[in-house]
Amino acid sequence: MAAHSRALEGVPHQRRPAIDVLLAIPLFRILSREDILATAQAGLSRTYAPGQIICHQGDPGDHLYTVIEGLVKIVFISGRGDEMVLNIMGPKEVFGELALLDGSPRSASVVALKSTSVFMLPRARLLELMSYNPRLADEFLKLIGGRIRKLTEQAGDLAFLDLGGRLAKLLLQLSVRQGHARGVVLDRGLTQSDIAAMIGASRPAVNRALQSFTARGLIAIQGRTVVLRDLDGLRKRSGI
Repeated sequence: MAAHSRALEGVPHQRRPAIDVLLAIPLFRILSREDILATAQAGLSRTYAPGQIICHQGDPGDHLYTVIEGLVKIVFISGRGDEMVLNIMGPKEVFGELALLDGSPRSASVVALKSTSVFMLPRARLLELMSYNPRLADEFLKLIGGRIRKLTEQAGDLAFLDLGGRLAKLLLQLSVRQGHARGVVLDRGLTQSDIAAMIGASRPAVNRALQSFTARGLIAIQGRTVVLRDLDGLRKRSGI
């Protein structure tokens, strides 16, 4: 705590949320106080309203983004306009890293699910930091590896789990990520359409599966929220 306070000494108030986030995530935590402050100065913080697009699929990959507060969804849109939600991210999570590797266009769009503040770090500054701090490059590679493992797992789920299994697994994952053993899911800004897009199903099919889970006592639906009632039953259904 004392080290954190010293890191913020003399820092303008508007920069402090970004510094708090940089200090909290493994990718930047290894940096010195001077590099953290310089990184915060080199970036830009912006706030987006619910439903606002933070970056578009096909945009130049010239920034790394970190969520300060709020919630975003990572969305891939096909040539026909079909939408698949690849991931949901909240505070202290990083996105936009894949396009930074070679400066390629964004492979997906990012949309704010609720009022969201993000810190945007220019690609040039990140590469500069990596040039004299190999440990930062190592952490960046770990981040990329984690993304690839997640996408591989998603592909396996689509191939080997039925809709009910994929839904049960997703509900458990969302609950764990928000820090509740028995958790509220849909009030995070997610709709049933978002959940359907995350597991490769239609909204009516997801609605029917949720109703089936409710009838079996696995969950309870309260308006726009889903409360997990039977974690063991959900794990069994998901095959975890």
